Amino acid sequence: MRQLGTKAWAWVLDYLYVAFWQLYGFFVRDPAGKLLRDVHPDAAPVLLIPGIYENWRFLRPVANRLHAAGHPVHVVAGLGYNRGTIPAMAALVENYLLEQDLGNVVLVAHSKGGLVGKSLMAGTTAAERVSAMVAINTPFSGSAYAKYAPTRAIRAFSPNDSLLLTLATNLEVNARITAIYSSFDPHIPGGGRLTGGTNIRLAAKGHFRVLGDPALLRAVTEAVAAGRP
Repeated sequence: MRQLGTKAWAWVLDYLYVAFWQLYGFFVRDPAGKLLRDVHPDAAPVLLIPGIYENWRFLRPVANRLHAAGHPVHVVAGLGYNRGTIPAMAALVENYLLEQDLGNVVLVAHSKGGLVGKSLMAGTTAAERVSAMVAINTPFSGSAYAKYAPTRAIRAFSPNDSLLLTLATNLEVNARITAIYSSFDPHIPGGGRLTGGTNIRLAAKGHFRVLGDPALLRAVTEAVAAGRP
């Protein structure tokens, strides 16, 4: 009973976190450009890919931590709230990498963003421009809850979705992916573990709230620093 109560409370805190950052992203129009200034010339460039129904500001705690460590942090404004298909979103990131002529980039992604990132790494002309990816609570194996979702965009995370199954068979890029995931994820009951990747399981609970967890921020910073050849 206590464990059930702990998980229920984790759900509540997770959605309170969502509410705060969704309101922040809607009302606070802080420019992303400053994340490209005052950086270390030898630090790997980072590109953020938020999850579904999230804009880049949802990853603000992660962005601030990486920028403070000296990394230039790039944002693809065209992703918006990441409501398009995975291939379409991957194409937007691909175009950005080509237009900005970026190389040795480390992707930092949350949830669906990790699937977008892997799709980019697995089969686009810009794949060679990405050295590594750090994926936070990404449903690489789908989510058993997805089939109950009212929208097609979320039902696409079903474990039986053809695109997810295709991505899962591509093991080549997994060695360049660090998967960081919560001990309990209300939205991904199977967890965010990735076969063949570097897996880091945090004590923190939640699908969203973990983005502000100090242990997560440390793990992401270390993984980004290790991800550049």
